[in-house]
Amino acid sequence: MIAMSALRSAMSAIDNAGAIFVESGSAAETSSPHFAGAAAGLGMGEAERRGLSEDQVEEIVRAEIAEREAAACEYEQRGRADQAERLRGEVRVLDAALG
Repeated sequence: MIAMSALRSAMSAIDNAGAIFVESGSAAETSSPHFAGAAAGLGMGEAERRGLSEDQVEEIVRAEIAEREAAACEYEQRGRADQAERLRGEVRVLDAALG
């Protein structure tokens, strides 16, 4: 469970880093009768992704590790050793994934 949580979070961070900002069109072009502001029409929800280098991916994962280490220290200072250990477990998983 700890490994799955850590890997899913890191994969989401990597996926988000590949997102490309898209200028919004007019309300008529990007709205749906069911959801305000939703993309409507065939292919409107598809967005191009930018490719990330191995170095960029490693940098993202290292940032995820640093966030978890900082949060683990905070939890420990607040007497939540259980939460701190869970985050340190995630750090070990991500560190191992980097090789």
